[in-house]
Amino acid sequence: MELGSFRMSKVAWIGLGVMGFPMAGHLRTKGGHELTVYNRTRAKADEWVAKFGGKAAATPAEAAADAEFVFSCVGNDDDLRAVTTGPGGAFETLRAGAVFIDNTTASADVARELYAAAKAKGAGFLDAPVSGGQAGAENGALTVMVGGDADVYAKAEPVIAPYAKATKLLGPAGSGQLTKMVNQICIAGLVEGLAEGIHFAQKAGLDVAAVIDTISKGAAQSWQMENRWKTMNEGKFDFGFAVDWMRKDLSICLDEARRNGASLPVSALVDQFYSEVQKMGGNRWDTSSLIARLNRE
Repeated sequence: MELGSFRMSKVAWIGLGVMGFPMAGHLRTKGGHELTVYNRTRAKADEWVAKFGGKAAATPAEAAADAEFVFSCVGNDDDLRAVTTGPGGAFETLRAGAVFIDNTTASADVARELYAAAKAKGAGFLDAPVSGGQAGAENGALTVMVGGDADVYAKAEPVIAPYAKATKLLGPAGSGQLTKMVNQICIAGLVEGLAEGIHFAQKAGLDVAAVIDTISKGAAQSWQMENRWKTMNEGKFDFGFAVDWMRKDLSICLDEARRNGASLPVSALVDQFYSEVQKMGGNRWDTSSLIARLNRE
């Protein structure tokens, strides 16, 4: 259906977790698209439908039937294969000409694998992991890193737009996932540096707020400093991306580095620091909890 330059599409959404639930919501409220949703726990799909409308499907295959665009946002490579090429998966009904957009943070290998599987069905596939966390998803302000074919990306970009503040095609299949790996590598080092800086300031008896106010006006400034220094200083870690998820992402980074020959000594070290945070019971703490490891008695 078209109204002027607006085109309403039939969309399927698979995976309604803390990210997927609001992202799918933006496609409905801001995008105006017709959505069919699937979630492994049916109650979550029913909750989404009660809030946004549309309908819930019993399987990914049912959700994807007749959809022009199919989105997924699940946990890892195994989850992604289960909802796509597994029994009852979306690829059973993915039609020729449709576009599958995967927002999961997964490996570049699975992205290339699903790109080939979609192409064999005459469909398009984009690996499109996101950055911006739960707040970015809720506010429709995610950064979307995309790998795939340019013509498929051009078709999908307007449909992705309702949950994105920035979207960019970065190369062929797998390039979105590789870019997300770069994102996580950079964040790991930044958070550890900030944790050590705040820890040092505390031990030195400095006024941490005054220190951050001063150094944040110079070269040390970062998003992490601006958004996390205060809660880190207060020992509060319930503000975003969980340690368990970060370890999953760093594992993907380190596996890829072993294949491509990249040297990631700091990322490997920070991954071990996060394993110590897990042992402290911090599995669901946010990534800024690296400071808890430094401040433990």
